[in-house]
Amino acid sequence: MKLIIAYIQPERLENVKNELFAVQVRKFSITNALGCGMEKKYNESYRGVEDEVDLMKKLRIEVAVNNEFVDKVISAIINGARTSRIGDGKIFVQNLDQCIRIRTGESDREAIG
Repeated sequence: MKLIIAYIQPERLENVKNELFAVQVRKFSITNALGCGMEKKYNESYRGVEDEVDLMKKLRIEVAVNNEFVDKVISAIINGARTSRIGDGKIFVQNLDQCIRIRTGESDREAIG
């Protein structure tokens, strides 16, 4: 089992969701995130006050999958998120030692589904 964590541009979410649905992955979490990478800072003005923005808005997608889905999910995220510009995001893959479905008590492979 693996936990796949991806940071993507917010405007690419619909594309990534559609790609995940296409490979039969429907269980994932999405949260708002701020981060910095290779993108350049920019200045923003709000009510006449200048502010330097160096943390960019991103979305964090988390998907727990059984091993046979890892490559499919990674490809789906790349296909949906890639624009070939700086700031497209990153994908991290971590080992997942255990998963338990609270409702039924199922664990590991059965709990991930």
